[in-house]
Amino acid sequence: MAVVGPAFAESITGTVINKTTNKPAVGDDVVLIQLAQGMQEASRTKTDSHGRFTLQVPNTGMHLVRVTHDKAAYFRPAPPGTESVEVEVYNAAAKVAGVTGEADVMRIQTDPDGKKLNVVEHFFIKNASDPPKTQFSPRSFEFYLPAGAVIQGSAALAPGSMPVRADPMSLGDPNHYAFVFPLRPGETQFQITYSLPYSGTFQFAPRLTLPTDTVAVMMPKSMTFAAGASTSYAPVTEEMTAQTYVARNAVPSMPLDFTLSGTGQLPKDTQAAATSGDSGQPTSAPQSAAADTRPGGGLGNPLDPSGNDDPWAKYKWWILGALGLAMATGAGLMLKGTPAKPAYAGTAPSAPAGPNASLAALKEELFALEADKLQGRLTDTEYAEQKSALEVVLRRALARTETAADTSKIDGPVV
Repeated sequence: MAVVGPAFAESITGTVINKTTNKPAVGDDVVLIQLAQGMQEASRTKTDSHGRFTLQVPNTGMHLVRVTHDKAAYFRPAPPGTESVEVEVYNAAAKVAGVTGEADVMRIQTDPDGKKLNVVEHFFIKNASDPPKTQFSPRSFEFYLPAGAVIQGSAALAPGSMPVRADPMSLGDPNHYAFVFPLRPGETQFQITYSLPYSGTFQFAPRLTLPTDTVAVMMPKSMTFAAGASTSYAPVTEEMTAQTYVARNAVPSMPLDFTLSGTGQLPKDTQAAATSGDSGQPTSAPQSAAADTRPGGGLGNPLDPSGNDDPWAKYKWWILGALGLAMATGAGLMLKGTPAKPAYAGTAPSAPAGPNASLAALKEELFALEADKLQGRLTDTEYAEQKSALEVVLRRALARTETAADTSKIDGPVV
């Protein structure tokens, strides 16, 4: 929490809490980054035995406070007048007990010529570790793509945040990839868009790396779905303009093969079903991570006619809403200035709009950039170019936040 105070604070005090231990984080590096002619280090310190720190603010203007804990960076914006901030961090490990898959959702259609399959695959990962820890390593989340897949775009969504770009890393094995992105306590989402060569029929053999509650496949009604002999797919019988098949309680050793044939595109009404009017906002937009407002939450009765709690209901909104544009655009706008163009159009981002939302997204993008640098995935030139682009956008976002605070004349949390 950042508190807005006088126009210029000579120092910023704060506290870093380790939510894994519920104790102060001792000895963490804390850096004040000045956003002026670049992201320049203005001052540096470490947290004391009580998790407290004081940073000297040599100049007015916009700053960021960065705390590094277990090699993971956490950011808090510090607009002019900020006097204190509070930062929450978690212990990190390469593998954390309690990390499982909630859903693996595939939306598949052909291009108009029927020569390619276009796929948007969306992974929902749950970190229910106790005590809470972050899973973070060069293999934070591993996954497999079908043979011949050509990646077109990808993004990640941390708990309670906004979509950011996240490029998968090849692990050397055929079609084996990983996202170098922290799996924080709560739900993290990954989305990847790819195409496949197509000659009228294609056999998929999904390969899970985590136990997963629901595996879902959605396609146009003009295409034919044939489940493998040993699989347990069941159709979703709700009346829809597309067809969907799901498998429950899947584990990595479970056969999940299926074959698609025919051609077709998913109709626009499935992409707009969860929006209201022309606003592009979902009718039941998520509000916070604490209120079970994950995709599909608040939609009412599940698809199971018996009325039992159906895990598929949690993901219905994302399927109908076609999240492709939401995630890819969230990353593309920040780094390239223009929206990325995934295979499908979709709804607007579900996270709250406005300056605070922009800052949240930029914080995650900075985290991803630092992680890429740490893992050696960026050259010095690439790092400098991307950091420079983020500096411009971040300065604008912080300026809007400052303007909004002045207009409202209400002191309170900035992020």
